[in-house]
Amino acid sequence: MGARKRLRAEKIREERKDLYLAKLNNCPTSPRKMRLVADLVRGKDVNEAAAILQFSKQDASGRIEKLLRSALANYEQKTESSWEDADLYVKEIKVDSARMLKRIQPAPQGRAHRIRKRSNHVTLILDTKSKEN
Repeated sequence: MGARKRLRAEKIREERKDLYLAKLNNCPTSPRKMRLVADLVRGKDVNEAAAILQFSKQDASGRIEKLLRSALANYEQKTESSWEDADLYVKEIKVDSARMLKRIQPAPQGRAHRIRKRSNHVTLILDTKSKEN
């Protein structure tokens, strides 16, 4: 690896040291449905977000709740302190579209309709409120 590339990689690693994130790739839910749930928890306190996700009826809420728990575990691993003591909130949650599976469904008169089964990538980033002030 060249010196410039190594320095850039070290700089990125240093910036991500204070970032507590979790990613969910290729989740077999439509991005539109996942964004509806993601909008419910964006900017909320971690405890409040967990409560919202736990009692939400949508299927996507269970997946985001599991992702939130993963981000909390990542926080505990990086800081070696409990997340209950920290004042954490959901700083950013992004839902991007992923690969699309294309399937064929039979239609009347010998025709075929194309079915697009969408999937998505979700990135959840936590931050402490005290650091932002």
